[in-house]
Amino acid sequence: MNAESDVAAVTDILPRCYRIVPTAVVGGPRGTATRNYLAQEHDGRRWFVKVYPPGTDLQGEQEALRLGEFARGSGVPVPAVRRSPAGELVVTAEGTAVSVSEYVDGAHTAEGGLHGCRWAAVGEAVGRLHRALAQHPTGSPRPVPASEVCDVQRSRQRLQRLLAQYGRGTTARGEFAAWARRAAEERIAALPRVAAMLSGLPPVLTAQIVHGDLASPNVLLREQEVAGLIDFRPPRHRSAAWELGRIVLDPRTVLAGPDWPAGLGEAVAAYREANPGLPVEDLLAVPRVAAGYMACSVYPLSEPVDHPAAVTPELERYGLARHAAVGVLTERLDEAEEVLRDRLS
Repeated sequence: MNAESDVAAVTDILPRCYRIVPTAVVGGPRGTATRNYLAQEHDGRRWFVKVYPPGTDLQGEQEALRLGEFARGSGVPVPAVRRSPAGELVVTAEGTAVSVSEYVDGAHTAEGGLHGCRWAAVGEAVGRLHRALAQHPTGSPRPVPASEVCDVQRSRQRLQRLLAQYGRGTTARGEFAAWARRAAEERIAALPRVAAMLSGLPPVLTAQIVHGDLASPNVLLREQEVAGLIDFRPPRHRSAAWELGRIVLDPRTVLAGPDWPAGLGEAVAAYREANPGLPVEDLLAVPRVAAGYMACSVYPLSEPVDHPAAVTPELERYGLARHAAVGVLTERLDEAEEVLRDRLS
């Protein structure tokens, strides 16, 4: 289905299934897996409409939307989902599946990086989120071995499989594919050093229900405040330290300037104030987990092989930044941890 067909389908579905009569439907922010649109009513109110491609796990999408509703019910800034009159979170009509939520006006994503008061604002928002999700009925927080959070052996196997795919002469071509292959070779060579670094983690970390995809495109900012957290994934236990580090140590933030350890301290201190239940050991582990996880990841090095259509200039820039950020994080790891010890003592 092309954009024109999508617009026609959305224009038809909204009044029939949501009692929303749009005066205009236009393309919205680009999604990773969905096609997104903005629908405006006669009074100027706008709605964010996701169109799910065929083959989408709609049950999983509904679970993710319910998780967002749960967080919103605890005061976390999550845009409200518009249910159909029948109470449906996802509606399918004439073969097109959509969900509708309120549009967050005047906001932009955190892809520009964290600076100034945004460090504390994001840390506080994630702390509130984790405090709320710790009460999710799926299950309470529990300890897990740190090796499950950053699995060096699994990373070695995945990187070896990826290099084998490149070596078989796949259809992956171009400068980024060539760079990704070299980067994968560098990652494998560095794994012994990564394993030594990860040996400094505590034996266990706290896993709980988390957002699941708390990357910078899914954090909406308005000025210096968090206006919304979007695009949850279905409820799953994962390391709280991993999720916090994923957003506050986004590669673009780490590479933007030399003061990121101080900013990290601001973010983690704000997180702790909002969520005092997470053990200090987990918070001290944030930079080490972030560095280890990125060093063990095959994303986006695998995209030229697995999803060549996803290799956009934006993805290429992100891939280069992520690879470079591993080195910066590792080089200044002791400094970052010392900052956290001072802030959390």
